Amino acid sequence: MAVTRPHDTSLTPVTSSFAELGVPSALARALKEQGIETPFPIQAATLPSSLAGRDVLGRGRTGSGKTYAFVLPVLARLARSTARPQPGRPRALILAPTRELASQIEATMAPLAKALSLRTLAVFGGIGAGPQISALRAGVDIVVACPGRLTDHLQSGHVRLDAVEITVLDEADHMADLGFLPAVARLLTKTPATGQRLL
Repeated sequence: MAVTRPHDTSLTPVTSSFAELGVPSALARALKEQGIETPFPIQAATLPSSLAGRDVLGRGRTGSGKTYAFVLPVLARLARSTARPQPGRPRALILAPTRELASQIEATMAPLAKALSLRTLAVFGGIGAGPQISALRAGVDIVVACPGRLTDHLQSGHVRLDAVEITVLDEADHMADLGFLPAVARLLTKTPATGQRLL
């Protein structure tokens, strides 16, 4: 697993482009439409490895660009495939400790995913499960989830994780502080061992 510690670097954007780092042209164009043209250090440090399919462990401060650092390889990997989402079987999983963070990640990713014809879904508790279940049945490419609600859907048979190609743990330290690691470990055992991991 590649380990990157970009917290030692400046938050100033680096000079390389997303295309030079290996981001597919369609995704680079979608980023440009969002006004994002220059990678931040954590993105420049991790994207060459994550886009190549390697497992990556990165660490960065709030505002350092780490969400895009893991969102871009997830989208790039799925966009390379001609596979379509199947009912209840997402192709990528992003785990987050809170519903606020899960919503934020999904909102950040959604415009880029839409440009690539990929479907996203945020899954968390505190709201009715019905719309989430309906969306899962319709088929989504990427699930951004809190461990508790995702476990509920898994136990109820509304989702399976056997088609997940890439898994992201965002703010793993916060999830550990909240006592979620046993649930996270159980969820990871439901994903293929050959899948890519980003932490």
